[in-house]
Amino acid sequence: MSIISLKRVYEKAEKDDGKRILVDRLWPRGLTKEKAKIDLWLKDIAPSDNLRKWFNHDKEKWEEFKKRYFTELKAKKDIVGLLKSEIKKGKATLVFSAKEERCNNAAALREYIESGGR
Repeated sequence: MSIISLKRVYEKAEKDDGKRILVDRLWPRGLTKEKAKIDLWLKDIAPSDNLRKWFNHDKEKWEEFKKRYFTELKAKKDIVGLLKSEIKKGKATLVFSAKEERCNNAAALREYIESGGR
């Protein structure tokens, strides 16, 4: 499996990003589709609204957020499979809009995919 990169959607798109996959449920504020340069938007792979609002990027809740999100991902086999097949094609960057760069759904999703979905 290829390396999965992470990048804020507000950072400049680079050629070495490979396929840019937006993994947020909501489209990023203030960005046009042209400026975001998103190749694929997998909004259904994002955490549920309830989980996203509960977490609210609180680092104290990070481990529990990941457990809950991984449980949600296990029920989304089709879309997770789609993401895995896109990643196998070559370089991929999971794009997100959160200001928090370490504890966000894209980071958790990368961990889930790299661990084999456990």
